[in-house]
Amino acid sequence: MQQIAPPPTRDTGKPRRTEPKQVRRRQLIEATIDSIAQYGIAGTTMSTVTEIAGLSLGLANFHFQSKQNLLEETLKFLAREHHDHWRRAYGDAGLSARDKLMAIVDSHFDPKICTQRKLAVWYAYFGEGGRRTVYRALVDALDNERFDLSKRLCRDIARETGYSGPSADTIAHTLEGLYDGLWLNILMYPDTFDRDAARAKVQAYLAMAFPRHFDMPQDETADQSIRTERCE
Repeated sequence: MQQIAPPPTRDTGKPRRTEPKQVRRRQLIEATIDSIAQYGIAGTTMSTVTEIAGLSLGLANFHFQSKQNLLEETLKFLAREHHDHWRRAYGDAGLSARDKLMAIVDSHFDPKICTQRKLAVWYAYFGEGGRRTVYRALVDALDNERFDLSKRLCRDIARETGYSGPSADTIAHTLEGLYDGLWLNILMYPDTFDRDAARAKVQAYLAMAFPRHFDMPQDETADQSIRTERCE
């Protein structure tokens, strides 16, 4: 007897109810990122998140219990994603301290990490005084790991040829400040400032700190030539 195949499942573009738990959590976290980018933290509610995700409010409450838990899990997701990305880039880089430090720099401006929606979430947390303590408790360890590693790499580079400029601690702190400041420029001025420009600014700083290890980007070299001509 010939068996009749079941009709093909129609793809409606909406999440299926049978998705695994981790998929549902990821959908809600991605929707939270979108909601914060659009409405800010104050305007983000469980309802805005579930509407964006196309999921029920009951499902969101089942996975996260409260808006506060959802916000914290979203921040932890972004922090872990960033951490895993730069650690992977560091591991895949060449053996030299120079290559590994540049890999950490590059990872900050990778299209997977450095996007308008994700930067909007970072700065939403930065800007809310009541949440800064929560933010620091969630990501301090990850930030400190990157800082300590960058400081060690700067120290190794300085030892290779006897640099006598700023200390490794100062350079590593400056790099952390550059990442935050340049991310803000990308968020605020997307039409005139992009990831490549930001990366070039960090490389230019490293070229000034370690001129025998890092090349000055072409645009910065051209700007310096123009400034020199004007001064002559």
